[in-house]
Amino acid sequence: MKNIILIAPPAAGKGTLASLLKAKYNYAHISVGDLLRDEVKKGGELGQKIHQIMLAGKLVSNDIVSEALVSRLSEPDCKNGYILDGYPRSLEQAIEYEEVLKKLNQDLGLVIVLDIDKEILINRTTGRRMCKECGTIYNIYSTDLKPKKEDSCDKCEGELYQRADDNIESFEKRYQTFLTQTTPVIDYYDNKGVLYHVDSTEKEIALAGLEKILFSEDNID
Repeated sequence: MKNIILIAPPAAGKGTLASLLKAKYNYAHISVGDLLRDEVKKGGELGQKIHQIMLAGKLVSNDIVSEALVSRLSEPDCKNGYILDGYPRSLEQAIEYEEVLKKLNQDLGLVIVLDIDKEILINRTTGRRMCKECGTIYNIYSTDLKPKKEDSCDKCEGELYQRADDNIESFEKRYQTFLTQTTPVIDYYDNKGVLYHVDSTEKEIALAGLEKILFSEDNID
């Protein structure tokens, strides 16, 4: 299977679609955001620095990201193919990532941009709630994802909470950062002839679009 880079603004569904591809095709799902949040949970000086950067809606430095990523790509489950969720986010990272691939003797694979309306992203972000116990994600503005009880998980009855950065102010900062720093990455991969676009408004339609790209004659190894 070809390796995949998913590029999208915040709350466009990268993590959800990556998880579906992982379950269906045994891809390794590498969420750089999750790797960095793990550092925050561990605490310490590095975790505190990452936490402040995330709250400000800014990008974590390339050195920190690379340190977490290089180790992950070397693990055995990546040999079948992996999905990068949230990286690279800048042209500098894209160039740096290709150097990593050369060292690991890996192909670039496919780069897929998830397209979605900004207003939908705002509702997804500000309405998101997570279970403290099992991690299940809900959304108070979605009929399908709204919890039965306002502050309780349907699965384990754990308490639901809103992440500190799931507010309109943080979203706007992250969205503008995406437009400013990630748009050149899209142009960079487009010029390489490896870029594709998928509408991610609806999960099922987005998954079908991804599968069509993955299994097209041009992309089958």
